[in-house]
Amino acid sequence: MTINIGVIGTGAIGREHIRRCSTVLQNARVVALNDINRDNCQQIVDELTPEARIYDNAIDLINDPQVNAVLVTSWGPTHEAFVLACIEAGKAVFCEKPLAVTAQGCMNIVEAEINAGRQLVQVGFMRPYDSGYRALKAVIDSGEIGEPLMLHCAHRNPEVGDSYTTDMAITDTLIHELDVLRWLLNDDYASVQVIFPRKTRKASSHLRDPQIVLLETTKGARIDVEIFVNCEYGYDIQCEVVGESGIARLPEPVSVQLRSAAKLSTTILTDWKKRFIDAYDVELQAFINNVISGEMTGPSAWDGYAAAVAADACVAAQTSGGIVPVTMPARPAFYR
Repeated sequence: MTINIGVIGTGAIGREHIRRCSTVLQNARVVALNDINRDNCQQIVDELTPEARIYDNAIDLINDPQVNAVLVTSWGPTHEAFVLACIEAGKAVFCEKPLAVTAQGCMNIVEAEINAGRQLVQVGFMRPYDSGYRALKAVIDSGEIGEPLMLHCAHRNPEVGDSYTTDMAITDTLIHELDVLRWLLNDDYASVQVIFPRKTRKASSHLRDPQIVLLETTKGARIDVEIFVNCEYGYDIQCEVVGESGIARLPEPVSVQLRSAAKLSTTILTDWKKRFIDAYDVELQAFINNVISGEMTGPSAWDGYAAAVAADACVAAQTSGGIVPVTMPARPAFYR
């Protein structure tokens, strides 16, 4: 069975997903495209998807009976409306983060999906599909290191542009940790605090960088996440879990060890797309497989909502400097 996919948003990540569907993944073909810039769509038709139809209106694409499922990779503020339209049309939708730009927007999607009576939404959190994170979770779930007590994490980028703002360290960067650490621990957050160390001279004048986010889970585990987006040396993701009887660390990406020029060295990645390129492939193939099977198993609309609630608390903590509670309603039985 081949799934006909429509893609809304043909920028960088959209184009990458179209490439995956066209050249890497199985049982999928892109048949419809929409973008605010029609020329972007035409370029993709010329280079990757000659049979795809270009739509000037995204809702028309969603309602096309030839489209079985939709990828939403457009500008973040458009996501909520497009996902809601997909749910109304009864079509599975893969939505890149954010699911919506507010927690209430995410809840609107959750409520629409519950009212529809079946899960149709997968959120584009790729880290649960990364082989390293999966290996780390297997160790935690096995009980080999005992109950997790503390996590020490880091999310470092070599540099960011002048348009990057202090709150984006939460909404664009930390958001991945907020999702994957919930998944690793099978736990929700109870409170957050943000502290700011000495600022790097490499950051823009309006950007506070680095920053450290302190989280407490409902089971009492303590998490610290360093966000350093002008670290210069590379793209570096770290996660160490301290358990009652042992420590488990996220594996380093595969890199050839060199002995050269009187040095022993390994290469550090500088491009985030290369760090998680395999995870993106696995994630999207899983979505395709779920559409075929009729059962969604990936990060859900509820996961998107939970990440948004925690992110809102973190942004508030950036301003207040104090401990901010994370208030989550009980998980609906629909998502259990």
